[in-house]
Amino acid sequence: MTDALWVLMLLLLAAAVLVAVRRRLPVLFWWLVGYPVVTLRVLTSYRATMDACGLTVPASAVRRATARMMGRQAAPVPPRRSLPRPTGSGLVMRLRMAAGQAPEDFAASADRLRHAWGAHAVHVRPTKPGRLELRLVGWDVLADVRPARRWLQAGPLSLPLALREDGHWHVRDFRTVPHELILGATQSGKSVYLRNLLCGLARQPVALVGIDCKWGVELAPFAPRLSALADTPDRANDLLGVLVEEMEARFRLIGMTGGAGPDVVLTSDVWGLPEKVRPVPVVVVVDEVAELFLAASKDDEKRRDAMVTKLIRLAQLGRAAGIYLEVCGQRFGAELGKGATMLRAQLTGRVCHRVNDETSANMALGDIASEAALAATSIPAERPGVAVVGDSSGGWSRVRSPHLTLNDAAAVCRDTSGLVPELPRLDSFRPVVAKELAGPSPAAPIAPTARPVTE
Repeated sequence: MTDALWVLMLLLLAAAVLVAVRRRLPVLFWWLVGYPVVTLRVLTSYRATMDACGLTVPASAVRRATARMMGRQAAPVPPRRSLPRPTGSGLVMRLRMAAGQAPEDFAASADRLRHAWGAHAVHVRPTKPGRLELRLVGWDVLADVRPARRWLQAGPLSLPLALREDGHWHVRDFRTVPHELILGATQSGKSVYLRNLLCGLARQPVALVGIDCKWGVELAPFAPRLSALADTPDRANDLLGVLVEEMEARFRLIGMTGGAGPDVVLTSDVWGLPEKVRPVPVVVVVDEVAELFLAASKDDEKRRDAMVTKLIRLAQLGRAAGIYLEVCGQRFGAELGKGATMLRAQLTGRVCHRVNDETSANMALGDIASEAALAATSIPAERPGVAVVGDSSGGWSRVRSPHLTLNDAAAVCRDTSGLVPELPRLDSFRPVVAKELAGPSPAAPIAPTARPVTE
């Protein structure tokens, strides 16, 4: 009786440990328990599952003849597969499709495969003609997102910003997708995404320019690393004009370098210039873009039209000059006024967090895929940071950025303030960072502080 009690206690202790590991260390639980169990389930039920999902083909004539000779009926043939290979969040199998099959057939049956094999999600990705990759995700990887490993942070202007639901990282590559639109309501995680972006860029030799017409509330904590900051519509208009002048000067530099001699390699953008004369990349972050479109008078309308025109010019021509746009806001629609739709067309990268209206989701993702806009409107409010990322190729996925506090992000910008590059045109817009006030000396009298009468 005592031995049986000890065995029962050990089993209960082991079960409690596994439950704790599953909640706190899902990756470890997957390697210890999840991967062996799911792999065994896949191997033993692969043929039956493919047949039940309609992903098999009739047997060949040779197999049918052999089966008749043996007095049996030839079973349908499933796609040939590789052995399940473990990953950090699930497992991967490579399939060779039979004649007449298409990747869309497997994508349509992904949910059935998920239930049959007990996985959290199943993703299908074509790799080459006739072959595809079947990726099983073992648990909800978006429940707890940690920062990316350092070895992922490689390459100029390339940043892993958010974890996708298939276990891969969404990498923001400015040279591939130069301009991006980020939408999200209050408390949706848009600011956290922007903090990760600014901290990643702050560690690279990049000029950061901020436009925040809410008197700099959002971007002021990052002022030590900013090369320029505009906190009112008037200064934003002037700063955009200076950026257009900087872009024109860079185009003149590209043209002069291309005609320097017969042995010079011709180029149409700054990345083809020699490194010693190549200008530093500039990333312009426009926070709450709707503030730029608001107009209450005729003068405001003239200023708005001027700013929108400059933004569109930067979006159309800035990539070749090494000037990139990150446009953020709570909403974005055609009702904002003239030029909004034209500007949206140039922002090929799209990140849509939880929004308050369906119009903003359609404005961000409707031209990419209707399913993506529908997925953005269904993001729950209790999961901040979850967003739908899409691009002009039509692909989209759910992502979640790792949580980064404002204090930590501001500390990164303070530590990297020495990396601010020299751009003379932006000197007049450089934010003034107040130095920390020294504590009063013991002998110095402390002046009384006036308190409001309302307290």
